[in-house]
Amino acid sequence: MSRPPLHALLGFATAARLGNLTRAAEAMHLTVSALSHQIRAIEERLGQCLFERGARGVKLTEEGRVLYDSIKPHLDAIELALTPRQRRRDDALAITLMPSFASSWLVPRLPRLLAAHPQLEISLQSNVGVIDFQREAALDAGIRFGPGHWPGLQAVHLFDDWVIPTASPALIERLGKPTLANLGEFPLLGAPGGRWSEWFARFGGTTPERFVAIFDDSENLHRAAAEGMGVVLGRMTLARPLIDAGHLVALFDEKLKAEYAHYLVYPPRSQHHRGLAVFREWLLEEAHAYQAEAAQVPTGKPARRATPAKGKAITRQTSARKTSTRKSSARKRP
Repeated sequence: MSRPPLHALLGFATAARLGNLTRAAEAMHLTVSALSHQIRAIEERLGQCLFERGARGVKLTEEGRVLYDSIKPHLDAIELALTPRQRRRDDALAITLMPSFASSWLVPRLPRLLAAHPQLEISLQSNVGVIDFQREAALDAGIRFGPGHWPGLQAVHLFDDWVIPTASPALIERLGKPTLANLGEFPLLGAPGGRWSEWFARFGGTTPERFVAIFDDSENLHRAAAEGMGVVLGRMTLARPLIDAGHLVALFDEKLKAEYAHYLVYPPRSQHHRGLAVFREWLLEEAHAYQAEAAQVPTGKPARRATPAKGKAITRQTSARKTSTRKSSARKRP
């Protein structure tokens, strides 16, 4: 039996990836008829149907999925081998990380890194998916929230995270401050795979039958809480900047340890990158300082709202002293 033409397998893989024969044919610079002929030739060779065809495109059959999973790594390796290689600069560093972590934790700290190491050129690339460092050759490292084990990658633990109920000052003013016992009576915000049930099982109270709203994006979830929509079981790295700014209030001292932790991850090829070594050392120092800082989250009142309240108390005390002085002076008059 002769070997199947490589271009036919490439056409099949492109159609599987795009899920549409027209777009796949355009990407391959073929007509739809020519691409269909290539796929049909592979199906006849295997005696199997590789695609289910529908009104919105094509979908792999079980047999098609097995074939795609078998050939994809080899096609990726060929593409990578033919990609022009550029000499890596030790003073340039490309990092991939989640947008929410970038805005809430890393970016506010980056000026300290660049002030200490002005020669470094940092490129941040936001991404929420799993990164294939073999395919994404321009990336040097990543910061990920996960279990700590990614095959083929070095993972350096940065810090654990915690989840705590938080709410906006406006919601507390409107509904009062909840207790552990009646928290379930307040409007709660949920997320897929959220841990409200675990919270109520451990600290008491009753899990509500429904949530006010459910978000699949952590940043929007915390923003909704800051706008007064409801109480969020917030992750500390995302909630802390909002607490410090007075937009959220940590309701209790009790907290749950997050299921995952934050890690710096990188492939073996980046192991001797001098810029990454500098970044790693700085990142570990920042992570250590943050851990100590995160252990002292104020509860009850947002930090910036405490100052005006204290000022009012001082004003009241001063007023009281002035009134007392006037009364005393009046008694001394003949």
